[in-house]
Amino acid sequence: MHEAILDFWFEQCRPWQWFRRSEAFDLEVRWRFGALVEQALAGGLHSWEAEPSSCLALVLLLDQFSRQLWRGEARAFVGDEQALRLSQRAQALGWITLEPQRARRQFWLMPMLHSENAVVVQRAIPLLQIHVDQATADLAQHNLDQPQRFGRYPWRDRARGSEQNHP
Repeated sequence: MHEAILDFWFEQCRPWQWFRRSEAFDLEVRWRFGALVEQALAGGLHSWEAEPSSCLALVLLLDQFSRQLWRGEARAFVGDEQALRLSQRAQALGWITLEPQRARRQFWLMPMLHSENAVVVQRAIPLLQIHVDQATADLAQHNLDQPQRFGRYPWRDRARGSEQNHP
């Protein structure tokens, strides 16, 4: 099943779909992979952590697909800690360095960018320069200001039900 996730994300989808809000795309992700996201969040896919390709699929479920399933809700970020742990583990094991496809390296590193821990984001920037591209590293550098100043990404406040905390 992990092959279907990777095929969908990296072969069937176009890069603009990854970052543009689309209700139709969100519905497709929910319909095709919603049950797997729930299973991943519940810890039911631990066996996928053993190999790079299945682990990357797990990272996508926890870090990207959860954002499609629950866009605008606090639940969209519920898989972030698990995905970050897997991303850091992949880095430690050399899986990101060994990955030949830039897009896959980018999504290995994405949980680090989604972290609201400024130190984690700061450590990810040189990895982005090495494994992805300077433009992505520059965007991460620009966004780093938010967790440094506020300890969080304020644009998530509305989803969390705390828009009164928005700067």
